[in-house]
Amino acid sequence: VSRQLKEEIRQGFARLEEPLAGLLAMLESSSDWKGKGHSLGYCITTELQLWIKEHPAVPQSGTKLKELQARVLGLLSQCPANLLEPLISIYQLHTADRTSLLQHVTQLYLQGDYKEAAILSIKLKLQPDQDVEKMCTPLLLQDKANLVEDYVGEYPELQRKLLQTLDTWCDPSFNIRDIARPYQGLSRCKPEKFNRRVLSKLVFRLLERFSVDPALCPNVINQRHLKTLNYLFYKRFVEKTMTEENWADHIQSTVGENRWLQGHLVQLLLRHCGVRGAARWARHCRLPPELLPRNVAEELQQLHIQDRVEEVTKADNYEDSKRDYYQLPIPRENIHFLQTWEETLQCWEKVLQPGKVVGVDMEWKPSFGMVGKPRVALLQLALKDEVFLLDLPRLLEQAEAEGEKEKLPRFIQMLYSDAAITKLGYGMSGDLSSLAAACSALKDTEKQMQSVVDLLAVDKQVDGLSPEHSHKERGVRQPERGLSLLVQHVLGKPLDKTEQLSNWEKRPLREEQILYAASDAYCLLEIYERLCKDPESFGLASDLTESLVGKQSKKPRAKKQLSKQEAPSPSGQECQGPRTEPSRPPAPMSPQEFSVVCDNMLQGLGRYLRCLGVDVRLLDHEDDHRRAAEIARQEGRVILTSGLPYQTLRSQVGEGRCFSVNCSEKAKDQALQVLRHFNVQVSLSDIFSRCQ
Repeated sequence: VSRQLKEEIRQGFARLEEPLAGLLAMLESSSDWKGKGHSLGYCITTELQLWIKEHPAVPQSGTKLKELQARVLGLLSQCPANLLEPLISIYQLHTADRTSLLQHVTQLYLQGDYKEAAILSIKLKLQPDQDVEKMCTPLLLQDKANLVEDYVGEYPELQRKLLQTLDTWCDPSFNIRDIARPYQGLSRCKPEKFNRRVLSKLVFRLLERFSVDPALCPNVINQRHLKTLNYLFYKRFVEKTMTEENWADHIQSTVGENRWLQGHLVQLLLRHCGVRGAARWARHCRLPPELLPRNVAEELQQLHIQDRVEEVTKADNYEDSKRDYYQLPIPRENIHFLQTWEETLQCWEKVLQPGKVVGVDMEWKPSFGMVGKPRVALLQLALKDEVFLLDLPRLLEQAEAEGEKEKLPRFIQMLYSDAAITKLGYGMSGDLSSLAAACSALKDTEKQMQSVVDLLAVDKQVDGLSPEHSHKERGVRQPERGLSLLVQHVLGKPLDKTEQLSNWEKRPLREEQILYAASDAYCLLEIYERLCKDPESFGLASDLTESLVGKQSKKPRAKKQLSKQEAPSPSGQECQGPRTEPSRPPAPMSPQEFSVVCDNMLQGLGRYLRCLGVDVRLLDHEDDHRRAAEIARQEGRVILTSGLPYQTLRSQVGEGRCFSVNCSEKAKDQALQVLRHFNVQVSLSDIFSRCQ
């Protein structure tokens, strides 16, 4: 608005006997202000708002103001959003009769102007006097979840009422169509967006945003726990990548004393373990006898010494199976589990020495899609001759009790910021993100890092085969990358990942967990030493040490949070390592051999790949991201996703079977990225070879 126009407007107000009534008369006789953008009416209104602040004696009061307030209410429903605040301020609607305001909003609601009624309620802070379910239901049917969040945003009691309502709708026995029936004919209604899956995702978002106790939403939480149960059975009995002890820990912490989940557990045990196996696990999990089918209850009574014989045999087989994996080269007594500050201070003295090379890793309990960020439960520090496992929750608790809660953050910051100590990690940025969730004082650690080597950056540079592998093996397509495979390529044997999804918060830790955690940190030392000693054998530059420590100590680059010991997101999220010859690509394949499932935010990419002949399945907009993992496992597809869902999905499929795409790029560039990564060779005959 020009200075001259502003001056004219202000002079006009000064000449008016009643500027508030004058503005209202102008708005009532004009319609230009009803459109979006900065109309003349908008300019005049905002200038009056500023002018009134400079002339506090102008505003009306008493009967005259009430008359103006009654008139302005009629205009508010037609107002663009940018005019609401100025008019509410000018006409002091926060002082108006609350009953009149509520009646006006009710009238808007009855006319079907649900969005306008909600926005006006928010501006006038009327929510405590309204029915939250009644106000929010039509908004949810119109897919206006963000407006619903704003509506309850400042009122914890309304947040709880809304969450309880949504949870009731998510009860499997509840007919969700009953909710939509009174709103038939609703304009801009999106019934496809109104289902249990979408509502469940909204509940989790609200629980996290408003820090509400999840126990308030038992239906949604039970359904998520049931999905976790199914996933754990898949990992143990189909994929066979989880130890019995690890699996049992998670089963018990997931089911607990919940009778509904216990009933589902019995059914899953029968399906996967048979009657005898179900009986054995029913006893192990202390399931109530009244929940068990008759055949399982009878079998439970027959169990005897045979179980102990099976346990002895299993222990022998366990030791044999471990010989195929990477073994710690240090004695067991050199692995120290630290739970007191006296022990931890001795660890500091050994670790914080100039010239030391320290392998750093962290473990946390898998969240399985529940509310909240993962919090580090164990910090591993490996030196040449010993490994320290720090019980973070216990140490933080002790420090807080002693009034020294900065003690642990101070040590960790000293370690990461000391340029004289080389720190080794794999996906270190993801570890630090979880560390900050456990201890907020560490949120800026990544910005202060010096002399850090993230072997994740090296992983994509390493030649896919170690020098010991024969030339004959070089023709075989190698498995996807990850720390375990890097250990196999460099040291000859892979890491045993069966404890990867352990419950790291449970104490005491099992012996298998202790050895796994120590191996994860110590193997970094051996990889680094081997690569520095003979980098050319692995296709790396000869100045490996200088380029790695030199570049990354100056400017660490943040990455998305990574799951434990998994391959990085291959979309440029990892730290940049030395510029060397690229690693050997996978064997070429045609688009006809390549099958993928695209997450629901990548529909454009999916359609583009289908044009090139790739076998593509697209998730619907209302599908939960987890649906991609189900399809991938059932049909042997690679998951294409982006952003936060990548962290959840990657742990639900085989290593390297989940690829993170850069969402900011165009579909064509995303497709090129995918084709290059998987070495898919497109010919002219492939284009439009599939039905579009």
